[in-house]
Amino acid sequence: MILIISLGGAFEELEEKLEVTVVPCIKTASALDTVRGAAAMRDQDPIANLILGGDGTSRAFVKGWRDASLLPLSTGTNNVFPRLAEATVAGSALGALACGGVSSEEVLNKVKIIDIEIEGEAADIALIDAVVTRDQFIGSRALLNADVIERIFLTRAEPTAVGMTSVGGLIQPLYGEEDYGLYLILNNRGKIKVRAPIAPGLYESLTVKSIERLDFTDSIEFAGPCVLALDGEREREIQAGQVVKMSIGRDGPSVLDVTKTMELAASRGFFT
Repeated sequence: MILIISLGGAFEELEEKLEVTVVPCIKTASALDTVRGAAAMRDQDPIANLILGGDGTSRAFVKGWRDASLLPLSTGTNNVFPRLAEATVAGSALGALACGGVSSEEVLNKVKIIDIEIEGEAADIALIDAVVTRDQFIGSRALLNADVIERIFLTRAEPTAVGMTSVGGLIQPLYGEEDYGLYLILNNRGKIKVRAPIAPGLYESLTVKSIERLDFTDSIEFAGPCVLALDGEREREIQAGQVVKMSIGRDGPSVLDVTKTMELAASRGFFT
């Protein structure tokens, strides 16, 4: 059975050929649709979920269903969390998992996540980066001005990626399988200078005062005013004196390893 979040008539033809359950979703034309859709999908208890989109779409889904089993496929630019995989092969890998060619324990990997506690408000999360800026208002959601960045908290710091992850990655690489995060403090008196691609085609010079490892038992705490940018987009306005606490752990969603899935399934004759 295939579960689909209701998006209007786009899947009418598909419903005629396959057993499809349409999951209704109130349409707000915002990320809230994905959050609510993920919560509705959780109630149906699917084996795995295919997500098409970028870091923001994946984050919204995880906000609705934190411990989901996912295959997030990148369909835009400047993405770190979604996988780059050929769609036909990715679909085959999902099929192999769904039909028992491989087990969840073999091919699903728990990923790191940043938990964000905000005094007096609902908590939040980030999958790749949580950035503190000197802005007082959200304004443009995209984070394109390096001058306003004060702090960067990373689950992954990849030198081959674009975005905030590259700032740490070009100084001290950190990958998904390593059980810690990176915490950078930036100001113009810092000793580490790095030129990093914070957006596609956009290199900026940043000055880093300090970069430290944060283990799963550690946390950071600071007070506003500031704006939090989560996974590449400004999301939360923090008022003066309002306290924010961030920590990292490996208790996010489980993500399908496409390569390992296909190799295991093929070695077992699943496709023959």
